[in-house]
Amino acid sequence: MIDRKANESIRDFFKNDKRALLVTGARQVGKTFAIRKIGKECFDHVVEINFIEQPDAIAVFSEPKDAKGILLRLSAFTHKQLIPGKTLIFFDEVQECKEIVTAIKFLVDEGSYRYVMSGSLLGVELKDIRSVPVGYMGEIEMYPLDLQEFATTVGISSDVQTHLRECFEQHKPVDSFIHERMMELVRLYLIVGGMPAAVQRYLDTNNLRRVLGEQRDIIRTYKRDITKYDPKKKLLIEEIYDLIPSELNAKNKRFILKELNEKARFSRYESGFLWLKDAGVALPTYNVEEPRLPLLLSKQRNLFKLFLNDVGLLAAMYGGDIQLRLLEKDSNINFGAVFENFVAQELYAHGFAQNHDLFYFNSKKQGELDFVVEQNGEVLPIEVKSGKDYERHRALSNVMANEEYAIPHAIVFCQDNVQVNDNVTYLPIYMLMFMQHEQTEDVIYKFQPV
Repeated sequence: MIDRKANESIRDFFKNDKRALLVTGARQVGKTFAIRKIGKECFDHVVEINFIEQPDAIAVFSEPKDAKGILLRLSAFTHKQLIPGKTLIFFDEVQECKEIVTAIKFLVDEGSYRYVMSGSLLGVELKDIRSVPVGYMGEIEMYPLDLQEFATTVGISSDVQTHLRECFEQHKPVDSFIHERMMELVRLYLIVGGMPAAVQRYLDTNNLRRVLGEQRDIIRTYKRDITKYDPKKKLLIEEIYDLIPSELNAKNKRFILKELNEKARFSRYESGFLWLKDAGVALPTYNVEEPRLPLLLSKQRNLFKLFLNDVGLLAAMYGGDIQLRLLEKDSNINFGAVFENFVAQELYAHGFAQNHDLFYFNSKKQGELDFVVEQNGEVLPIEVKSGKDYERHRALSNVMANEEYAIPHAIVFCQDNVQVNDNVTYLPIYMLMFMQHEQTEDVIYKFQPV
């Protein structure tokens, strides 16, 4: 049984919020399953309409006059009695029904029933749905299973996780036996990833070839989306998507346009990058001119790395015997690309992406920092080291020594145990699961009139 952190968020929303709920995220991350599961727990009746499987349902919302008229049509279409106060109406694949944006306001105002919406490619096909006024809709974004969800799913006990969290918070070494088992878990996660179908296939069979088959099916689904939703640019977008693994494996991991076309200009390809970002299948990480707050102000939109939304899909796209080589810690394989993709994926899932963007820092003079994030009102540099020389980090040392930046501390994620050296904390990479972006506190300011 795969339990998701988003389940609790959805459950809490249903119990405490009367607005409609929009559950977003890339295709195949488990949105529909979570909504069905929690919907059945919280409501006596759940009515589901899928606009892809039931295209006739779109006509229900054509020329909507008012909520009464829409509900009358819904009742006729579903052949089900809608019971006020006890019915959840679930609209799935809402990207196929643009009229839902207008209709949901009427329905929420009417107030007899509760509503939840979901779909894929919402950032591409239905951008307007996020413009629904705050009083009408809340939003929860889902990602592939993060490492902690995966760990729980494959049987890492709460006692072990408590020990790990204590070590993370107190900066003390993890029990050596547990550390080795957790590093084994990380390597497994790099192969299986967090797509629920791939995780379930692993749980059912423990067969990594079967897992690979699921992952390739997901990749084919993503490519069909590209063809279906942007046929004019499908070749360009698919070419960018296919290049992500090789670009990450390059020395600087930055996406180089000349790999697409020797005379390529960013302006021509930008829409392709944005399509992949908006569809949730790629995670851009932009260079910043300086590691200073706020990072968003120094973002350079034409200098970026492009990660996949799931590290397991990255391993699948590399092909060959990478699964076995990862498990055996083959020294000839470059772990750097998959480690960084894993870190990017965790940072996105844990709320560190501002405006859906992550950042890194690179300068010819000082070198490159793998990631820079904002945490507790400070810049936090993050380095990712897959090898044994993780204490060698020229760029990080340069930046930390720069008094103009005044960065108080940094983190290096590696394969070794916890240690602290001055203002740099070395953490085993699995401790990423305990890093959470701080929640913004309320700022209360009462104006005193003259």
